[in-house]
Amino acid sequence: MMKADLDAIDWKILAELQSDGRMTNVELSRRVGISAPPCLRRVKRLEDAGVIRGYRALLNTQDLGLHVVAFCLVGLNHQSESDLKAFAEKTRAWPIVRRAWMVSGESDFMLHCVAKDLAAFQTFVIEELTSAPNVDTVRTALTIRQIKDEGLAAIGE
Repeated sequence: MMKADLDAIDWKILAELQSDGRMTNVELSRRVGISAPPCLRRVKRLEDAGVIRGYRALLNTQDLGLHVVAFCLVGLNHQSESDLKAFAEKTRAWPIVRRAWMVSGESDFMLHCVAKDLAAFQTFVIEELTSAPNVDTVRTALTIRQIKDEGLAAIGE
């Protein structure tokens, strides 16, 4: 069930902002075909409803010296609600973990990690992740090359 009642203009606004969150309201209103004041009201309504959660700069990790992107699939020994919450909270304290999901299947969590180099990633996996309370298994996948980088929602599909 959709959280907000969205019309075609709202969807256009979301698609445009997901593509370029820094455009001015005037440019946004031009692209979606409405005048600036109602466009601004719509954006504010989408923000207030939580449909638009915020705005971020997308950083080039390679240029920042962060050369390793990896995913970790983590299995816990115990999966009670308190165990899952405790591990989820632990992930928030690890700067190397940029995104984290609780998942179904053979693993309990999937962690998106970004590190300066392989040694830093290995140190995290050995000294932090595998030694964390209740962690049973850790499987890692080092990325080779990113081949797609789109907004998180497929709008207009």
